[in-house]
Amino acid sequence: MESPPSTYCWRNTLQTSFSLWVTRLQNSLHTQHRRVLAGVAIALSVLGGGAFAVANLDDGASKLPLRQVVESVNTLSLPSLWADPLLQLFRSDVTRSSDSADSLLSRLGLSDPEAAAYLRDARTPRQKFIGRAGRLVSVTGDTEHKLTRLTARWANDDGESFTRWVMERTPNGFTEHEETARLNVSTRMSNGTIQSSLFAATDDANIPDNVASQLADIFAGDIDFHRALRKGDRFAVVYESLEADGEVLRTGRVISAEFVNNGKTHQAFWFKEAGAKEGGYYNADGISLRRAYLASPLAFSRMTSGFKMRFHPILQTWRAHLGVDYAAPTGTPVRSVGQGIVDVAGSQGGFGNVVMVKHASGQTTVYAHLSRINVKRGQSVMQGQTLGLVGSTGWATGPHLHFEFRVNGQHKDPLTMARQSVAVEVSAAAREQFKRHAAIAKIDLAAAATSQVSSAE
Repeated sequence: MESPPSTYCWRNTLQTSFSLWVTRLQNSLHTQHRRVLAGVAIALSVLGGGAFAVANLDDGASKLPLRQVVESVNTLSLPSLWADPLLQLFRSDVTRSSDSADSLLSRLGLSDPEAAAYLRDARTPRQKFIGRAGRLVSVTGDTEHKLTRLTARWANDDGESFTRWVMERTPNGFTEHEETARLNVSTRMSNGTIQSSLFAATDDANIPDNVASQLADIFAGDIDFHRALRKGDRFAVVYESLEADGEVLRTGRVISAEFVNNGKTHQAFWFKEAGAKEGGYYNADGISLRRAYLASPLAFSRMTSGFKMRFHPILQTWRAHLGVDYAAPTGTPVRSVGQGIVDVAGSQGGFGNVVMVKHASGQTTVYAHLSRINVKRGQSVMQGQTLGLVGSTGWATGPHLHFEFRVNGQHKDPLTMARQSVAVEVSAAAREQFKRHAAIAKIDLAAAATSQVSSAE
């Protein structure tokens, strides 16, 4: 057999040795797992360059001349993490009425006196979102917790658009700009089961207060939410969600709702007749659920006592409690339950600051213990109009609204009076349109009712 040449170039030597080594690896793959892993590591180091030596792989390879080659190899440069701009921190939250510029930025994870000073001085933040609850604010900051960009969003009064206010840091200081865009309206569904109260169930189902308030108003003419609820009653609701830049700004109108109370099913469908200025809620038969009187003078309330006897906390004696007390924080708006004329607007003994409104047919409503009165005697008021704010004036041990309903001077249960007020029907011309609308809405309600059920203990 002819002897191999006396010299080889180092690359040929490497290729021959590596081929023999790979063959040996393949033959022993099933029985020498750990050695295979070590061999792979050796192979990678060989291919990486630098100083190396080729080991004897078999008898043929051992007869080959060995030659060591040392060669400089430039290492690959890896990109530095700090070559890019500093990492940006992002956070968003909803403003609170107690917010200042400093506390808002602090809650958003920033410590930036310069940015806080700009927010205090700028006109738009002062008027639109600093110290005003419910505004969505998003910020980005650097690794030193300094503000780089702030965006505030809030829905406009038209219900169709929102305002976006942007503040940015530049090399020359902060800049700001404001723009308007359309809200995106999506549909959401939820449901709940009553264990103690409507409000506990809506809280547990994560239903926004605005939607819970609408539910109470929609069905208040048919259901006494203070005395007629039963454990196991259930409800389903489909409502609008108003979004800006993919973030929910607020909830909109309830589209349809269902409430099963003591085994009886009540349904409500929002419907607006063609050419009508306003829409309303109707049951499956096309009869309006709106009554001449609202059942509650508060947009969202949690009753503390009903139309019953109670131990009076100041007089320290049992007496007829001829009205309904609504627990609410000081400053909560109080609305007129119906259209009428203001008969009394001032201070009156144990009532403290009180408003009395005269309605048709000798009916009068009373709103007592107010911290503020917003109307004057002789003024015409509409249903839902704000009369004043909840307080604790007069004979009151804490902030609440005392509400009464009188007919020709006789006290009546306000919830009973609300249920008995006259309702109207969908017009004959719109009846077929309403039937088609209700049929579609029932499908959504069925889907909402069969989704994951929430309950409140």
